[in-house]
Amino acid sequence: MPTKPSRDLETFPNPNPGRPYEISMECPEFTCLCPKTGQPDFATIRIRYVPGKRCVELKSLKLYIWSFRDEGHFHEAVTNRICDDLVAALAPRFIEVEGDFGVRGGIHTVVTARHGRRPAG
Repeated sequence: MPTKPSRDLETFPNPNPGRPYEISMECPEFTCLCPKTGQPDFATIRIRYVPGKRCVELKSLKLYIWSFRDEGHFHEAVTNRICDDLVAALAPRFIEVEGDFGVRGGIHTVVTARHGRRPAG
């Protein structure tokens, strides 16, 4: 049976909750639709976070990212939505989500949404 997109972000317990460490992920195949024209938008989504008690499971993140493919979203809105959904699922100490979007109308756009404070060190 083929895998399907899903907005369910699965998590697992942080194996080292006493140590503030950073997890970085890059999702270079993000697509959604331009809400004005219906044309496809392409982006690389970069996620950096310092976990609290939970970490995101990667297959569920892949299916989550895929779930935006047939929906119209402004760059700013979808980047903040991804950040908000990850905050709700993980309650991280810090998270940064960067949407690096392909050129649209001759303009290259990078949107960065953050939550929490990056630990010193």
